[in-house]
Amino acid sequence: MSGESKKLLRLFRGLSPARQRALVEYAEFLASRDEAEGLSAVPQEPVQIARPAQESVIKAIQRLMASYPMLDRNKLLHETSAQVTRHLVHGVPAVEVIDELEVIFRRHYEARVDAAGNTPAC
Repeated sequence: MSGESKKLLRLFRGLSPARQRALVEYAEFLASRDEAEGLSAVPQEPVQIARPAQESVIKAIQRLMASYPMLDRNKLLHETSAQVTRHLVHGVPAVEVIDELEVIFRRHYEARVDAAGNTPAC
């Protein structure tokens, strides 16, 4: 959790129940305005980040998380950790594991788009 999130949570907990409801309503209002104005805090399309020629598996996961910020990290945890295990324990080359990670992230993105009834832009 970021410092700002922790601060907001601490402040929220210090409010009366009525003020907590008001703060939640205000946050919902702001979020709806951002959505209406196309200013959603999390991009809904993948962010194009070039794959470096030399990249570690961990750096690749970080890059892919940044490329697909709209994906739920918890849903990716099992598959990404399995790939890290393939690399670290079973000696599968990083390039091969990173190729598979890119497929996994893209598949999760496409499933998210399909579930929302949209078509991906890229």
